[in-house]
Order: sequence, then structure tokens, then C-alpha cells
Amino acid sequence: MRAQRTQAPTRHARRGFTLIELLVTLAVASMLVVVAVPNFQAFVNSSRLAGAANEMIASLQLARAEAIRRNGRAGVCMSSGTAGGDTASCATGAAVDGWIAFVDANEDGDYDKDDDDTFLRGTMLDGPMGVDVSPAISANKVASVIFRPDGLARNENSGGGPGTGLLDGALRLCIATTRPPNNARDVQIVSGSRIAAVQVDGGGACAAPANP
Repeated sequence: MRAQRTQAPTRHARRGFTLIELLVTLAVASMLVVVAVPNFQAFVNSSRLAGAANEMIASLQLARAEAIRRNGRAGVCMSSGTAGGDTASCATGAAVDGWIAFVDANEDGDYDKDDDDTFLRGTMLDGPMGVDVSPAISANKVASVIFRPDGLARNENSGGGPGTGLLDGALRLCIATTRPPNNARDVQIVSGSRIAAVQVDGGGACAAPANP
């Protein structure tokens, strides 16, 4: 009887990364990181600015709608203690951490919880973002935007009393960065009623906006 010959199993060589392949992979990955990280930061900052501008527009529109509905005055002001809701207060300068919309029942251009004013909504500033206003708004008491029963915002005097001219002002939301180059959004109020957001190239800095 002839013996059957068995063939030894073929060994397949196991091959890993060579040092050169590993170095090339790391180089490519590094290049992708260098390109991707700045673009991602720009995207995040741009999204923050767009979201904040939309929130500001929503607050202004809410105040205008309440002024018409109540046949009174309602407005928006920069605020401190915004996280506290109706315990927040209108503010300017370094104390500002957001803004609030309110019904100005006592018609003084300020939010006074203990004087029958009604808190409508508050919005906190997001991370490194700041907010500033144009001269037409900063001249008003506590830099507020006040809508009248006809739905129009007018210039107020420093004491909060009524003015006659229609408001042409801007509120600027800004992040001090060059990523993206358009590092600010101006929410403009024109002729006391038209509200729109405009992208602004601030050159990496944050300055108060001009009147539109």
C-alpha cells in the first residue's frame, strides 16, 4: 500500500507597518489636524454667533409683540444676574452676562421687578461672547430698546422718558477671534421697526457698533 503524502500547511507571513509607513501616516494625520482644527473652531464660533443673533432677534420681536398686545411699553436691555430669571437687572459694562426682555409698566425704560414690570425672557451670553450697543441705544437709560404701543422703538432720554425720533441702532454680539473672520453679528433696528442680523468683520477685535 502506498503511503499517502501529506503536505505541510503553507505559512503566510504576517506583515505589519514598517517604520516608514508609520511616519507617513503620522505626517498625513498631522496635516489633517492642522487644517481641520482651525476650520472646526471657526464653525463653532460662527454657530455661536448665529444662535445668539437669532436669540436677540427673538427677544426684540417678543418685546414688540407684547407692547402691541398690552397697549403699553416693552423692551430689551443688557442684564446682569440673567440666570436668575425675574431677579435679573438691567446693566451695562463688565457686569453684563446676557439680556432680558420685559414689560416696562412704569415706563421708565428700566426693568423694575418691584414696580410692576413683567419679566418675559432672559438669554445668557455663550462662553467668550460679549455684547455691545451703538450710540443711539447707549444714550437710552440702561442702554435699553423700548417699543411703544404702536410697535415702534424710539429714542429715549437718559432718564427713561419718551423721545420722538425713531430708533436707528445696533446691538453687537462678538467673539474676539479671527476664526471666523466675520467674528461679530450686528442686530440692527432701523426706523424703529425693521430688525435684521448682519455679519461683521471685526478684525479679531470687539468694538461697539455704529448706528446703522
